[in-house]
Amino acid sequence: MVTRYNLAYINHSIFNGDNGRVLGFDNAHGFHHRHYMGKIEEVDFVSYEATLERFQQEWLEFVNQTRGKKS
Repeated sequence: MVTRYNLAYINHSIFNGDNGRVLGFDNAHGFHHRHYMGKIEEVDFVSYEATLERFQQEWLEFVNQTRGKKS
């Protein structure tokens, strides 16, 4: 059973705020939430596995969009 989690993509060259956290999910401060470029929004929690899958999917989409902009 997972009681605490913190998933984060940190890249200071993309975003300097929030200690470089570009994308993240965690349950600190008593609620489940998503970080994106300094903004925080509450998210529904189904399971850690579902949250991990969402994090990986959003990270991959972000990387693909970033690569597309550089081309």
